[in-house]
Amino acid sequence: MRPRNTQPAGAARTATADDSEFGVLLDRLSDKATADYYNPFTTFDWPATIPADGLWMSPELLSVHGTELMDELSHAQLRALSRWESVNFYSLNVHGIRELLIEVTRRIHTPGFELPSEFFHHFIGEENDHMWFFATFCLKYAGKIYPDKSVKLPEAPRDPDIENFLVFARILIFEQIVDHYNVQLAADRRLHPTIRHINRLHHQDESRHIAFGRRLVQLLWERLLDSGLDEAVRHELRDYLGRYLTTSIESFYNPAVYRDAGLPDGFALRGRLLAHPARQAAHAKVLHKTTDFLHRIGVFDARH
Repeated sequence: MRPRNTQPAGAARTATADDSEFGVLLDRLSDKATADYYNPFTTFDWPATIPADGLWMSPELLSVHGTELMDELSHAQLRALSRWESVNFYSLNVHGIRELLIEVTRRIHTPGFELPSEFFHHFIGEENDHMWFFATFCLKYAGKIYPDKSVKLPEAPRDPDIENFLVFARILIFEQIVDHYNVQLAADRRLHPTIRHINRLHHQDESRHIAFGRRLVQLLWERLLDSGLDEAVRHELRDYLGRYLTTSIESFYNPAVYRDAGLPDGFALRGRLLAHPARQAAHAKVLHKTTDFLHRIGVFDARH
C-alpha cells in the first residue's frame, strides 16, 4: 500500500487533542470502568469440570448451523462440536487480545494519543484480564489453546496516520465480532453458568471498548480525509479491511475443531461450509454492525 507523502514516520498527526466531545466520552468511559472494576482472579469460582455432554456453544452460533450437516449430525456429535467450537472461540480471543495489547501499548503516552492514554490504561488492564480468563478456560477444561492459524495480511503501511487508522479499525472489527457471540452466549440458559459468566463479563467491558473504538476510528478516518487522502489509497484501505473481515470470519471454521469433534476431512468440511449460502447469511448477520458503521463513516462504499 502506498503511503501518502505527508509527515515523516513518528510524527503522526494528533488524532484527538482538540476534540472536546471525545474527551467527555473518555471521561465517562473511564469512570464506568472504575465503577465496574472486578478482580478476575477472585471473581471466578472455576468448577472442577464442565460436563462434556452438555452444550458449550449455542447451536445457533455453530459453524454448521443452517446447513444440511446440522441435521445429519447426531446429538453426541453436535455436543462435541459445541465443545470444541467454544474452545476455538476462546482461543481466538487469546490471540486477538495479544495482538491488540501489543498495538495499544505501543501507542500509550505517545504523541497523538495524549487524550486517550488515560483510558488506554483501563483498556490494557481489562484486556489482560480477558486474555487470562479465556486462556484459563481453555487450559482447564480442554487442556489446550488452539494455535493461531489465521492468514496474515500484508503489513500495514508505515505512514503513521494510515497505520494508526488500520490498527484501531482492526481492533474494532475484532471486538464487534466477538461481542456478537458474547451477547448470545451470556443469555443462553442452556449453557453452563461459567460459560455464561465469562461471556457476560466480557460483554460488559467490551461495550465500553467498542464505544471508544467507534469514536476513535471515526476521528482517525476523518482526519485522513482532511489531510487529502487520494482515491487510490482509499480503495486500498477498503480492500485491506474487507479482507480482514473475511479472514476474521473464516477463523471460526477450524479443521482442527472438526477433527477433535470426530468429524472427518476437516479441510473439505471447512470449504463446504464457507461456501454454503446459509453461512454467508450468518456472516452478514455477525458483521452487520461493523459494515454498517464503516459505510456510515464513508470507509466502505456501495461496492462493499
